[in-house]
Amino acid sequence: MTSTPPVREKIVAGDLAEVSLTVNGTEVTLRVPARTHLADALREQLGLTGTHLGCEHGVCGMCTVLVDGDAARACLLFAVQCDGAEVVTVEGLGAADDQHPLQQAFSAHHGLQCGFCTPGMLMSSYDLLAHEPDVDAADLPERMSGVLCRCTGYRGILAAVADVAAEHPDGVPAPMNCAARTLVGRGSGSTTGPAAEEAPETPAEVPAEVRVPTGSPSATVEVTSTLGSPLEDVWRVLEDVPRLVACLPGAELLETLPGDRYRGRAGVSLGPVKLSFAGLAQILERDAGDHRIRLVGQGADTGGSATQADIRLRAEEAPDGGTVLRADADLFLSGRIAQFGRALAGDVSRRLFEQFAVAVDETARTGTAPTVAAAGPSPVRLAGLAAADAFRRTLMRARARLTRRS
Repeated sequence: MTSTPPVREKIVAGDLAEVSLTVNGTEVTLRVPARTHLADALREQLGLTGTHLGCEHGVCGMCTVLVDGDAARACLLFAVQCDGAEVVTVEGLGAADDQHPLQQAFSAHHGLQCGFCTPGMLMSSYDLLAHEPDVDAADLPERMSGVLCRCTGYRGILAAVADVAAEHPDGVPAPMNCAARTLVGRGSGSTTGPAAEEAPETPAEVPAEVRVPTGSPSATVEVTSTLGSPLEDVWRVLEDVPRLVACLPGAELLETLPGDRYRGRAGVSLGPVKLSFAGLAQILERDAGDHRIRLVGQGADTGGSATQADIRLRAEEAPDGGTVLRADADLFLSGRIAQFGRALAGDVSRRLFEQFAVAVDETARTGTAPTVAAAGPSPVRLAGLAAADAFRRTLMRARARLTRRS
């Protein structure tokens, strides 16, 4: 008797499909439009922007990733086709402080130039050496021709691949940065057109707890501020969540939930880019004796940007009777906000914490948060100060180089 094949669910254009896959060692479930290709799902949903998009026709090879151990063009695969698959992107190949031999070789031979083709070259060369470790160096120009280099920097690239092949004749080492970690992304797909307009809004389910971010942060911030207010007055502000939130530039507390959880929103502006985040925060530690608080938060905006933060605040008595407020934070960014880069994200976050410290000091002294904190930071001032900081750092590096040469 012939068995009847299972009937696959039909998905109407505009509907969301649920896709479960393992990406760089982390199991994830996404809800995406059926026509979303894998590259967009990786970049927009999971914040893995190392996968570059070029032609989006499968010609240039920029978007090459590994799917179940084989190289594949992420722009030619629908995300729904990868349900149950194991995907490795360039982020899974190696970390900044623990690079894969291929990454080290590309750096040593300057096989990168503008860097746009580098992720595709790395993943394609990994696939080649994983399947054919004994490939002849003379054959590399043809075997690596599936990825196009805009800078025509092929000599350095081929030299790097040849070096790794010679150093690892029994096979290239496996990807070195694949482990369970937090992938910060939108978490759900978006739909446009009539289907989206007619679909009823469903309230978001409140998580039992906020996930503590893992993996390498997009930026790390450490800010130490000296306040004029006494330690106990400052602590009364920090332990009172509504007053604490009122001191955060651009933040608003919307709802207090059980388990020391809080729902709120915050706005961030950098020149023409304006982001409005809705999110959830949870206090993990509150030590009145040590005047220390640790909280984690996560938020997303409708444009695809997402943030997670692990924030530690500690107040100490200053020698003059005031207070030293220390703020340390690990920031995890994805989407448009991640495109500002690690340095700018750190500068902007540092300015926000500096404004926060000023607001805490005024609240401790007067009992009321300043209006500037509730209104949010000036986007022009934040962008200008961050740019000035970057310019000063560049100038200092240039001066240091001139000093060394002289």
